[in-house]
Amino acid sequence: IKREFGSFDNYIWGFLNHKPMCPDYRSWRKVPVKTSKSESISKDMVRRKFRYVGPTVIHSFMQAAGLTNDHLITCPRHTHCMSMAAAAPSNVSSQ
Repeated sequence: IKREFGSFDNYIWGFLNHKPMCPDYRSWRKVPVKTSKSESISKDMVRRKFRYVGPTVIHSFMQAAGLTNDHLITCPRHTHCMSMAAAAPSNVSSQ
């Protein structure tokens, strides 16, 4: 991954066009444990010989790392995370 993308950061954010996902969940029951995006990342990582990277694990990582804002719209952090996402650069260069 480092040879091909420069960093894991560039690799993982590349799946999202370097912008966090910002869904608008109104109920915790609507927050998914996996998404089509986490399934795509998982499949690619398995193809690259990573292990223990199922779509649920990847989605949890995406939540923890800020790749997706799964805060409910009633949560004060939702608005803050949306502001940070809007200010995020749209492209990240290799370092």
